[in-house]
Amino acid sequence: MVLSMSIALLAAGCQRAEPPSAHGAPPVVATATVEPLAAAGLGLSGTVRARVEAPLAFQVGGRIAARRVDAGQAVQAGQVLFELDPSDLEQAVRAAEADVAAAEAALRTAQADLERVRTLAAQGFVSAQATDRAQLTLREATSRRDAAQARLAQVRNGRAYAQLRAPAAGVVTDVTGQPGQVVAAGQPVATLAQAGAREVEVFFPETVTPPATGQARLPDGRTVALALREAAPMVDALARTRRARYRADGLPAELPLGSVVTTQFALPGQPAAAASASPVGTWRVPVGALDERAEGPRVWRVRDGKLDAVPVRVLRVDDRHAVVAAPLQAGERIVALGTHLLQPGMTVQERAR
Repeated sequence: MVLSMSIALLAAGCQRAEPPSAHGAPPVVATATVEPLAAAGLGLSGTVRARVEAPLAFQVGGRIAARRVDAGQAVQAGQVLFELDPSDLEQAVRAAEADVAAAEAALRTAQADLERVRTLAAQGFVSAQATDRAQLTLREATSRRDAAQARLAQVRNGRAYAQLRAPAAGVVTDVTGQPGQVVAAGQPVATLAQAGAREVEVFFPETVTPPATGQARLPDGRTVALALREAAPMVDALARTRRARYRADGLPAELPLGSVVTTQFALPGQPAAAASASPVGTWRVPVGALDERAEGPRVWRVRDGKLDAVPVRVLRVDDRHAVVAAPLQAGERIVALGTHLLQPGMTVQERAR
């Protein structure tokens, strides 16, 4: 009896140890067809920017008394944008004026002393050394007067700097200074996008060197030629992108700053294929298809209902798609979502997106 019960319990334990999915249906996965891209082409989004975008700041420190501009406002050259409280600057001017007056009085006294010493020296009542001392005193008084006048000119300039004026015509794109705020000399309070030449700013993946030329497609369908003006020498540490500015002389004046345009660039070549691998092409895949659990990014290809991991090199990523270099073939299907649950050789059922 005891032996029979032991055999029954052992059999039940073996049945519980069997995976529940061993005889179940394969999991259903959403798949998508990889889309080939031209191997020498790269499309990115660009932003219309002013050629010169300068932060504006006071040349002296103080408390902001008035703000006369708002973000997005067009301004003319010389227009007053901010004003500082001039009280301390006025006092500095008065103090400098007093220093100049004192220096000029000392200079007149030194001139009179020199004349008296020279008269006495001519009559033989004082030595030549006394004349030399009087001349040195006069030169010192002259230098002090000149220094006082220079300080007066400086503080008068500082009083004029209490008004922050636009250095050129343009559009104020950002305002950070507010009335009552105490700012230091050189602290930015606004940003001015100067009128005139405009450019297209593009951020390239860290693996792509910005090409010398390209084209931009405007919202109305027109295209404009792009010519590289400058490229950042380093890759951004956080975004892992490289910024480039392109001249775009054909941009219409009515296109607002900050508008997004589609750019297209011709790249010099394709990534080299790995040894014993299929030719590497450039493909567009859903961003959810990327799996980075292994040593590098990969996608999961579905062949005959089974999964196959394909290593890829990511060239570009946006909010919906990723452009990758991988040994894939046109028409092949990959898992589009839920890649963190997949294993090599797993049997799945496809559900096209």
